[in-house]
Amino acid sequence: MTRDPRFDILFESVRLGPVTTPNRFYQVPHCTGMGYSMPATLNAMREIKAEGGWGVVNTEYCSIHPSSDDMPHPFASLWDEGDVRNLSGMTEAVHRHGALAGVELWYGGIRTSNLASRSAALAPTSMPTSYAPWQSQRMDRADIQQFREWHLAAARRARQADFDIVYAYAAHSYMLAQFLDPVINNRTDEYGGELANRSRLLREVVEDMRAAIGDRCAIAIRIETLNDDGHGRDERAHLLETLAPLIDLFDVTVPDYSQEMGVSRFVKEASLEADIAHIRAVTGKPVVSVGRFTSPETMLSQVRRGVLDLVGAARPSIADPFLPEKIREGRFDDIRECIGCNICYAQDSLGVAIRCTQNPTMGEEWRRGWHPEHVPAVAVPEPVLIIGAGPAGLEAAMVLGKAGVPVMLAEADRDLGGRVTLESRLPGLSEWARVRDWRVGQLEKLPHVEIFRESRMGVADILDTGIGHVMIATGASWRTDGRGHSFARPVDSFNDPRTISPDHLMRGERPARGPVVLFDDDHYYMGSVLAERLVTEGFSVTLVTPRGVVGSWGENTVEQARSQTRLLELGVEIIVNTTVCALGDGTAVLQCVYSGRQRELPCAAFVPVTSREPQDALYHDLNGKGLKTLVRMGDCKAPGIIAQAVLDGHQHARAFGRLPDELIVRRDRVII
Repeated sequence: MTRDPRFDILFESVRLGPVTTPNRFYQVPHCTGMGYSMPATLNAMREIKAEGGWGVVNTEYCSIHPSSDDMPHPFASLWDEGDVRNLSGMTEAVHRHGALAGVELWYGGIRTSNLASRSAALAPTSMPTSYAPWQSQRMDRADIQQFREWHLAAARRARQADFDIVYAYAAHSYMLAQFLDPVINNRTDEYGGELANRSRLLREVVEDMRAAIGDRCAIAIRIETLNDDGHGRDERAHLLETLAPLIDLFDVTVPDYSQEMGVSRFVKEASLEADIAHIRAVTGKPVVSVGRFTSPETMLSQVRRGVLDLVGAARPSIADPFLPEKIREGRFDDIRECIGCNICYAQDSLGVAIRCTQNPTMGEEWRRGWHPEHVPAVAVPEPVLIIGAGPAGLEAAMVLGKAGVPVMLAEADRDLGGRVTLESRLPGLSEWARVRDWRVGQLEKLPHVEIFRESRMGVADILDTGIGHVMIATGASWRTDGRGHSFARPVDSFNDPRTISPDHLMRGERPARGPVVLFDDDHYYMGSVLAERLVTEGFSVTLVTPRGVVGSWGENTVEQARSQTRLLELGVEIIVNTTVCALGDGTAVLQCVYSGRQRELPCAAFVPVTSREPQDALYHDLNGKGLKTLVRMGDCKAPGIIAQAVLDGHQHARAFGRLPDELIVRRDRVII
């Protein structure tokens, strides 16, 4: 296949001061959950992106000094010669494929508590630090001078490590942004007051970098777009105009949700484009901005309309590291599109290496030796029967098919996708259907794979096929007996005609009219989206949760605040720190998790969102029936998030026909 000439512009080079990009595909700095402690894992992951055609590949936030650590969140570092050696591995790997390597120099200020170093965080003022009952140290002039020296030393180490682009990080409420912020920065010296003073440290840092490394490295700055009202545009325009001679690239990012400051700022797409256009006009320098582009056409549109010079991406480069290469080759239907689930971000929040729902090889490139585009052929490809075409079954069938294994994929329903198909019909989750659609599209290209819809198979049916290798991926169903985080045993009174399961709701069944009580003991998205579906259909809904907020695990995916805000806007009554301990006569009995005090709530219908029951009966029935291999995978083995089901299907398929020593999982670590 050949590239559509319309996309030629995306493959043009862009001059950034002393360096030139090979194309316009730009992987912006993004968290990996790997940091300085997993150098081999990080370097291999970055190299895959360069191999896949990304013209620039950046690190995550990279600490300039031990007095700024973000533990338990993993971060990169450029503190010493050891860090230089580790990051040199990344630049060497990225350069091997003709791409440029960038590093984002970072100091946290009041947004870091320094749990590891136990150092007082330096900041423009003394304020409470993130997630800790202590405060930052107000910087005096000596501290400011020391900070400049630390930043300059890190920039020089970046050049020593052979980076091509070095960032000054003035966004996302970190140190340099704190000095710029008129609310946080209440200083009365030459570093506070008017913007000219609040931006003094940023200017000094950039001047230091330009003088020390600007002849070899491009100097980039990460700044935030203005709010929708454009307040402060003229003042900031003057600042950027004066900085422009020192800067080779402006990376414009949307303000994130700042829990520390208690505000949430959302910027509309039109406002973002207008602000970027203004920055380009004022500075005359190339601009990149992060965006979750849903198609090559949206990328092309941004560049052709002059909105961006470089197409900035984080999540698309995770979901499909080979996106640029597939565009170059005209293989658009092979692009693995991001579904916006933020599971990638959640892993950094949890302090572990990055994962991806769409791309199960993300983070496993070095550890398991997995490549997102290549699956080793199986030496003796005996046929495999897979029961269930949900996320695990689809993934396993695709991987085995690419390995040359004949596959029969049997699905009991007419529709493929299993839980993905059901959940993608819920509010806000339509993009999740891409998990199904992309895999079905890939399977249609594989001659070794046959798909049988509406084919519910029992033990006899399976044995009659004569196939000796069977994989069971029959999923899980939501329990209605109340078992979950709060109750290890069934709640007898939940066995009531008023009780309706999430599965039945997703399949179109509805309770009788009257007040609905939804008990969310799952603490992720399901309780919220079901409540939203019911209330928008006219039901009166009360959501009860034992946690202090709705969908608490969603804090890791940065969804919790938006979900709870949405429910409140829709009129859902929310009762926190409470369980539904029983159903009474026309009521639900609520119990405070702290005091044990009980009260009753009118209840015409009851929806328990607690836990799921693995549908593994077929697996157990097949045990001892003489099959060569029998495995269960996905939710059938251990119910979890969709990303886990996809991973499980992937690794079972990769393991098929392999020797044990081919399946070693390597442990990455820093050697002293």
